[in-house]
Amino acid sequence: MSPITHFLTGWMVANVTELSPRDRALVTLAGIAPDADGLGIVAEIATKHSAQPLLWWSDYHHVLGHNLMFALIVGALAWPWATQRGKTAALVFLSFHLHLLCDLVGARGPDGYIWDIPYLWPVSPAWTLAWSGQWKLNAWPNFVFTAGLIAMSLRLAWQRGISPLEMISARADTAVVETLRRRFPRDV
Repeated sequence: MSPITHFLTGWMVANVTELSPRDRALVTLAGIAPDADGLGIVAEIATKHSAQPLLWWSDYHHVLGHNLMFALIVGALAWPWATQRGKTAALVFLSFHLHLLCDLVGARGPDGYIWDIPYLWPVSPAWTLAWSGQWKLNAWPNFVFTAGLIAMSLRLAWQRGISPLEMISARADTAVVETLRRRFPRDV
């Protein structure tokens, strides 16, 4: 699925309970953390016409970051930064795994390639998760799911007074919340 979908899924997980802004950010970022292995696309594009192109995206996307080992690393990295460590660690783990589930369900390539999840890599590279019914990235269910996440995020911003923008800018977050509340006044 798209990074936006993963981000918003992480944001939803971060809002299932009361967390500090920092803990919400950690849980939300855990939802996109598996795609860190997709950054290899930069090197791959930069070297594609060279004598020895680096196939870092082709060879390692959905491998290095899409597994239990990386989930444990992300959780360990989040632990010292969290204020509510136990709750945040559990939600980081859940957010990370929802990313894997979303990819398992809706990450088929435009060429029909089914992305599998090498869940136990590097311990057992042969054990992978795959689903033959995987939706294409541009399939309508992915768009509906993302639209639903956007709607739920806007509803949360209106209701709770926080949006995903709180991680970037307090002013932008306030502007979004105030705009939503002016446009859709709360019943008194």
